[in-house]
Amino acid sequence: MTTHAPQAAHTVTLPGSLDEAVAALAAMPTAVPVAGGTDLMAAVNSGLLRPAALVGLGRINEIRGWQYQDGAALLGAGLTHARMGRPDFAALIPALATAARAAGPPQIRNAGTLGGNIASASPTGDALPVLAALEASLVIAGPGGTRREIPVGRLLAGLDMLRPGELIGYVRVPLLHAPQTFLKATGRTGPGRAIASVAVVLDPARRSVRCAVGAVAPMPLRPFDAERWVSSIVDWDGDRTLAPEACAAFGEYVAAACIPDPTPAQSALSPTDGAEPGTLPPAVLHLRRTVATLARRALGRALA
Repeated sequence: MTTHAPQAAHTVTLPGSLDEAVAALAAMPTAVPVAGGTDLMAAVNSGLLRPAALVGLGRINEIRGWQYQDGAALLGAGLTHARMGRPDFAALIPALATAARAAGPPQIRNAGTLGGNIASASPTGDALPVLAALEASLVIAGPGGTRREIPVGRLLAGLDMLRPGELIGYVRVPLLHAPQTFLKATGRTGPGRAIASVAVVLDPARRSVRCAVGAVAPMPLRPFDAERWVSSIVDWDGDRTLAPEACAAFGEYVAAACIPDPTPAQSALSPTDGAEPGTLPPAVLHLRRTVATLARRALGRALA
């Protein structure tokens, strides 16, 4: 597996179908499923994970594409970032394609998968705020051919976890046929881990704007009050444009909801360098300004 691993896997199973993979996991409770392995191998190389067995998902063709089903796209969990970044997929779900293109250098995009991005639940996962804003759901494959569906937000929040022997098989994404955007800020030029990311989705059928902020918390955050406010001032029957001042106010609303001011009690318990009591430390204040800028620009591009 790696020259740096303290202990390599003893067993590697390569099933040819989703149900075979589930059966292999049920037979080997300590086995770890692996698709692209971008997060798994980092954990192995750092000594944080020593899998006794692996169940490889790379030969399961049924989860490497997508299909249309009841007004939604059913995306296979084995879709790579590189595949989602192509023009045909971008025409289907633009924000997810943009997030896939920003997921890292080519070697990461070629290997990393949609299901792996969700299962690892890294706060900096680029696909996660997009899926949260789209209100996507997960189709979970279980033992005996069972299937259950849960909102992606419940898994990311830890409210509904994968059970023993279960795998993420598909991601169901509603097709809105409306503008959607994804923007992220990194600590350096070019592809890199996000320090903050924002997805904005328009849903004309429900006359709503949906927004999710990533990388600033353990899971994507939905600023529901900000969503309701901006949805109420959009002219859904007209050209759907907003004044720059309204977009700026939305950005500030989103940022304050995701990174609120500390309460006096919090300030007293956690003194911060260079910050007055009741104010955010400079680094956190900079992060909030970054989120405000991303949200403002994302909304403006979606409404343009």
